[in-house]
Amino acid sequence: MPVQRETPYSSFNFQVELEPGQGQELTAGFSEVSGLNTEITVAEYRNGNDRVNHVRKIPGIFKSSDVTLKRGVIGVQNLYDWIEATRQGRLREAKRNVVIKLLNEERSETVVTWKLRGAMPLKWTGPTLTAKGGGDVAIEELVLSVEAVEQE
Repeated sequence: MPVQRETPYSSFNFQVELEPGQGQELTAGFSEVSGLNTEITVAEYRNGNDRVNHVRKIPGIFKSSDVTLKRGVIGVQNLYDWIEATRQGRLREAKRNVVIKLLNEERSETVVTWKLRGAMPLKWTGPTLTAKGGGDVAIEELVLSVEAVEQE
């Protein structure tokens, strides 16, 4: 466990793993991860004989937002194969766990881990292709539907 610091970690040293240790890891790193979020709904309740005139907030169900992964196009089929399994309704292949690890500056240890449980492809967006410029990287984007985001 890392020691608490006074300065926050940088956001540019991270790894994304799909089903770690099961031979299904995504090929290539990602350049961006966004949408790590969880939200808890509340139920408002008040007894008719309460002495104070306000409602109580009772925690209810929670939900997690969609998570977006972006990476440069590298000519592999693994993301599309995952999307195809989802489109065909093969849930065993479609729902996976994704692990996102924030690394320290030396990239020698993991300082925070987020686990996306029950993640499956929701949307894929291909790169914007343009003949002018020549300095841009072709980026593909994958939006994942996530059942739960957990921090380890």
